[in-house]
Amino acid sequence: MVSVASPPASTTARSLLWPTILTAIVFCVLVGLGTWQVERLAWKEGVLAQIDSRTHQSPVAPPLATEWDSLKPQDYEYRRVRVSGFFEHDSEALIFRPTGSVTGRLNGPGYHVLTPLRLDDGNRIIVNRGFVPLDRREPVTRLDGQIRERVTVTGLMRAPEERNWFTPADDPAKRIWYTRDTPSIARALDIANVAPFAIDADEAPVPGGLPQGGATQINVPNNHLSYALTWYGLAATLAGVFGVFVWRRRRS
Repeated sequence: MVSVASPPASTTARSLLWPTILTAIVFCVLVGLGTWQVERLAWKEGVLAQIDSRTHQSPVAPPLATEWDSLKPQDYEYRRVRVSGFFEHDSEALIFRPTGSVTGRLNGPGYHVLTPLRLDDGNRIIVNRGFVPLDRREPVTRLDGQIRERVTVTGLMRAPEERNWFTPADDPAKRIWYTRDTPSIARALDIANVAPFAIDADEAPVPGGLPQGGATQINVPNNHLSYALTWYGLAATLAGVFGVFVWRRRRS
């Protein structure tokens, strides 16, 4: 009977040195990513709590024009405000939306109608008056809603939307945009003295029923917990696989 001598313990240890180092590095990276997602979770929950608080507060006056240059979106996004003025329907713009209003009363694709509201001091705030279906795009199809009298608008302050790689090109000639980019709208339609934010009007009744207000969609994803569990799970799996690897190597 021939016996095979086991390799010295020092040889086994040396063969495990680099796998151990690499595994430790990857393990620390995975744990770090999981911890980062836990921190992001706490931050996102704070953001969502702030949004919920702001949307349920009593409306206040929007910032004065003298404050516009120093405004930061995080300081005002979703804040409830109330303001009065006159709509300038001749400068109306449309934002394409693939689905109807947030309440679901109007389904299918359509547009959000953005109209400058001229304030008493001559400055303007662009108001997202709400949703209209595709076949009511033209103002002539909803003349009752083209209010000429002084109006009071209550709604939520909104920052300009950012574009991404998949956002279609805007069509200023047809007054159609694909993001709520108020600075771009103001430049294209030559609207002077415009606030850097917009206001999403609430569901207050409109003559003729259109545009349909209350179209704000609070779409703030919060997947950080699942991401954290994924990273921690990968770290635990790596540790388990490496443990089996070491055990088999030592047995051999």
